[in-house]
Amino acid sequence: MLQVQHVDDKVKDLLLQIQQGLDIASDEIKALKARKLIVPQTWKGYSLKRGPNYAPKRKKVVTDLTRDNFQSGEWKELEFKEYNYSAKGQPLEGGNLHPLLKVRAQLKQIFLCMGFEEMPTNNFVESSFWNFDALFQPQQHPARDSHDTFFLEARSTTKILPEDYVLRVTQVHESGGYGSRGYAYDWKREEANKNLLRTHTTSVSSRMLYQLAQKPFAPKKYFSIDRVFRNEAVDRTHLAEFHQIEGLVCDRGLTLCDLIGVLHDFFSRLGMTKLKFKPAYNPYTEPSMEIFSYHEGFKKWVEVGNSGMFRPEMLQPMGLPEDVQVIAWGLSLERPTMILYGIDSIRDLFGHKILGL
Repeated sequence: MLQVQHVDDKVKDLLLQIQQGLDIASDEIKALKARKLIVPQTWKGYSLKRGPNYAPKRKKVVTDLTRDNFQSGEWKELEFKEYNYSAKGQPLEGGNLHPLLKVRAQLKQIFLCMGFEEMPTNNFVESSFWNFDALFQPQQHPARDSHDTFFLEARSTTKILPEDYVLRVTQVHESGGYGSRGYAYDWKREEANKNLLRTHTTSVSSRMLYQLAQKPFAPKKYFSIDRVFRNEAVDRTHLAEFHQIEGLVCDRGLTLCDLIGVLHDFFSRLGMTKLKFKPAYNPYTEPSMEIFSYHEGFKKWVEVGNSGMFRPEMLQPMGLPEDVQVIAWGLSLERPTMILYGIDSIRDLFGHKILGL
């Protein structure tokens, strides 16, 4: 026996209302969606009508008014594109300074703040005399071999050298002097005349010290930052062309302690406060020291340069007084730049494939 004669199915009624396009309450719509009885759908409609600029064919607007338009009278019928004064122009691709140039400018400023004077380094081609002989470097030294040095074929020799100075250099090489026994060999002028691509900027230092010796003595502080060339095998840390930084101080009574003090001052301005020194050998400096700095990133000591005091056999033949000493140091520009910018291979920093230097 039926208990109820009629049952009101509210869900059915709601679905029928939706089917007929009638509106129902949002709460009821949510309930039906939760029971997955309805799925929302969206219909988009578009209405098209002719606008004021309607034309059966598209007109091509003109952007430039030419001479031909004027001569033919065509300009009267042309439709020109309106200028958009709010539009942005093409983005400008500005250049950037090369990392080497940035570090070079920083180093130059450090030298100038320390009272140094920049030496002229515009001569890439140098004679063997100024590059080697004037530095008391013997002619049989391995560095003077063609495997290590680029010698020139065209204009292979120099013709102008200060003859009185050449005579004194010859004597100190062959038989010594100024407290030295020399190298006891036959010094050859033709070897000294050979032109080459300078292997270090110390050749510039030798010229500057010789010029200084020709005048009444006055203390000087010189520096240079420029390219040098060596016939080396190219790998991730070596190129045949690189930059050398050199600084020197010429004064009376200088000692090794003065050199160490200047080095601490110079490198501290580069952020290298932990330094240590190791005895080394150079033909034209005695004593000589290699310079090491502790690298916080590598957690080890890294060689950053070389230093020493120029020998009397180099200075006194130039004409400098006996009580004048010269302290000097040098390092490459590429190594600190690579460390600073985290560059692993020197070929990613400097070379024929790198623009901007």
